[in-house]
Amino acid sequence: APPRPRCAGKMAAAGRAWRATALLPPPWQLRAPCRAYGAAAAARGGGGGRLLLGAAFALGGGAGVYLSARHRLREHSAAELPAGNLQLTLYQYKTCPFCSKVRAFLDYHGLPYEIVEVNPIMRKEIKFSSYRKVPILLANAGSPVQLNDSSVIISAIKTYLISKRNSLEEIVSFYPPMKTVTDQGKEVFEYGNKYWLMLDEKETKRVYPVNEVRVEEMKWRKWADDWLVHLISPNVYRTPREALASFDYIVREGKFGTVEGFFAKYMGAVAMFFVSKRLKKRHHLQDNVREDLYEAVNEWVKAVGKHRLFMGGNQPNLADLAVYGVLRVMEGLEAFDDMMVHTKIEPWYRRMEGVIQRAEA
Repeated sequence: APPRPRCAGKMAAAGRAWRATALLPPPWQLRAPCRAYGAAAAARGGGGGRLLLGAAFALGGGAGVYLSARHRLREHSAAELPAGNLQLTLYQYKTCPFCSKVRAFLDYHGLPYEIVEVNPIMRKEIKFSSYRKVPILLANAGSPVQLNDSSVIISAIKTYLISKRNSLEEIVSFYPPMKTVTDQGKEVFEYGNKYWLMLDEKETKRVYPVNEVRVEEMKWRKWADDWLVHLISPNVYRTPREALASFDYIVREGKFGTVEGFFAKYMGAVAMFFVSKRLKKRHHLQDNVREDLYEAVNEWVKAVGKHRLFMGGNQPNLADLAVYGVLRVMEGLEAFDDMMVHTKIEPWYRRMEGVIQRAEA
């Protein structure tokens, strides 16, 4: 089945290398939130609106909650990124599904990295960057580079791990920003080639023995970004009770001050309950949004098939890691439990949990 139509795309920034103070902002760089569904909250104005908008940022646009943080948090400025062999620092919101995708990729490949949890309201941790969204990955493989956009981060780092012909900085240059128009007629910039690994013919044959394998992986990575991620918010904020439970975890796991957390929890839950209804309409979801989640998840299980442990065969590929990264942000919430009961996802999901945990160990 072809991927669902693209909704509002993420805006891109072109910065390939970062400086200790700030990136030089390209002319199209805007300070828009990742998957910015928080317009209704912002419209309230004043401190309350800022709190609600910040809470929406923390969810990658209201996209869910990831409950388990296994890595030590550390405040880290750009100037402190150490030199060495692929030193990595991830700037994230713990509750963001796009950040969860990047963590799943890094964990599976056994890449050590520092985490900097970003305050979703002030965002002072990423003040060094003109790119004001997360995830941001600072990488040092001989020279420091800033990578933006979850799919670009994954493709670029995977390319670097396979091919040593090019510097990481040069690899990042293969993912240029491109102008596109959203369904609402708004011009934005999207990264070109972000689902491609930049490999030569020999390397490509080693990773993808037949072209269909690469096509399948790219298709489902895009599907995870363009469709699956948009099912999270309407499901975790489906009812007032679920919305409050979601924000309780968001505040507990995120980086909020005491007052910020109080307002974000209660005002955010109310706001996102109503925003989720708008999202349901925007993405043409059924009245019972659980049904769309179930259909999507079972569509994925069918694509993996009965004779493969993962879409990648005996080991996960980038599509497996993307889908797992998106779905696990619902862990601990009612939507996740319902998904496990009413779909066929659990065997694949538990296998993914196992390989990630073994890789981390």
